Amino acid sequence: MKKLLVLVSFAALVTSCSKGTGELVGVLGREEWFQPDPFGMNYIHPGGFNMGPSDEDITFSHTTKAKTVSVQAFYIDDSEISNNEYRQFVFWVRDSIARRKLIDDGVGTDLGNATNQYGEDNDPPTINWDTKVDWEEQSVREALVDMYLPENERFYRRKEIDTRKLNFEYYWIDLKTAASKSNRFLPNKSPDKNGQDFINGGTIARDQLGTYNVTKTVHKGDGFYEPITKKGVDRSVFIIKDIINVYPDTLSWVHDYTYAFNEPLTNMYFWHPAYDDYPVVGVSWKQARAFCVWRTQLLNSFLAHNGGVFVNDFRLPTEAEWEWAARGDLNLSPYPWGGPYIRNARGCFLGNFKPMRGLYFDDGGFHTVPIYSYNPNDFGLYCMAGNAAEWTSNAFDESAYDFSHDQNPDYVYEAQENEPSVLKRKVIRGGSWKDVGYYLQCSSRDYEYQDTAKCYIGFRCVMTYLGRAKGTDGVADKSFSGGKK
Repeated sequence: MKKLLVLVSFAALVTSCSKGTGELVGVLGREEWFQPDPFGMNYIHPGGFNMGPSDEDITFSHTTKAKTVSVQAFYIDDSEISNNEYRQFVFWVRDSIARRKLIDDGVGTDLGNATNQYGEDNDPPTINWDTKVDWEEQSVREALVDMYLPENERFYRRKEIDTRKLNFEYYWIDLKTAASKSNRFLPNKSPDKNGQDFINGGTIARDQLGTYNVTKTVHKGDGFYEPITKKGVDRSVFIIKDIINVYPDTLSWVHDYTYAFNEPLTNMYFWHPAYDDYPVVGVSWKQARAFCVWRTQLLNSFLAHNGGVFVNDFRLPTEAEWEWAARGDLNLSPYPWGGPYIRNARGCFLGNFKPMRGLYFDDGGFHTVPIYSYNPNDFGLYCMAGNAAEWTSNAFDESAYDFSHDQNPDYVYEAQENEPSVLKRKVIRGGSWKDVGYYLQCSSRDYEYQDTAKCYIGFRCVMTYLGRAKGTDGVADKSFSGGKK
């Protein structure tokens, strides 16, 4: 009887799969989908341009050269990430740590979801963000006492969060290493010539790089046994875990400049409402990358909760993407606003930098200025030159233009803590409030070390566009879709 039921079920399955016209029409029932524009981002159409210097290399650094490249379509923030936007990240990390501590201590019984949407157990429980935390309630204050500065470290005896504990644990996938043919995953089922399960029957030893050696003794006949070793890679090695403190280095205003009075900015720049719309600075390259990971999780969680479809990750721009966006379709213009000059026809400076012989305020900004200052370029992007220099995703190499590809050029290197400093250099672009006009050029490139934070470096995010290029009406242009219709 059981066999009959199985056969009937299988027949029903085959019947249900065979409905239709018998023609190759693809999976039916999938709605046409177009990507919504992420909030605060502008669409940058794909194109090709001459990447590199449009003027004389006055520093004779020989770190750039003219190179024709092509860049895919992407979104980019229309401004640098502001203090207030980055503060949302800091608050999220603070609140997630607090809620986790309350759940672990049994204080916040309604702060965690013990089961998921499928009714399966969550161990540990996931955070329930819909429930508010009363930070002044006595049991909550006692459970979170370790999150605050000890009394002997408090300034004016004010109770403040210990920012040294605001650590964000995140993961990213090393796709470039995983793409190597020698690192492809060896399946769990790899039978030997006798049909035996070689993997499960052998001894597995994995080294620090994730490569494992599977050794099994095989009978060769006449009582002779020989150990045979096969190699493979556990895919989990490509999932990289990192823990980073997310709080900006507010002391960078002091340690970056000896014999300069910048102390007021250490206490006020990141926190005071007066600076909410100023670019966040004092963030390292790793902190900027962590922000992109968090921003991706924030959006994807919202999309999943509302039945939406995931989109590409937020990330730091490549050098080529940044320069293409900065040029604003003005291919041979040295500056984002076009033309070879840093002043307009009325003699006003067009960006925030170090003009003349150091008259910082002549351009309207003593140090940084609000992120929507000055006029945008033809892509609608603000402060692509000056204000705060910006991190890119690329590692810095003087000869990168010589060996990088001409399609979406991208040179990356994940430097470890124990590696030489020269391998930790990351490209920064755009110049800042403390730089001379040369560094405001679209093609000028410089570097800083990935584990350092400076009071003149910020960042903005990008996201690769999904699907066809947009038309002039902002909707995907169907003229770009070739092949079957």
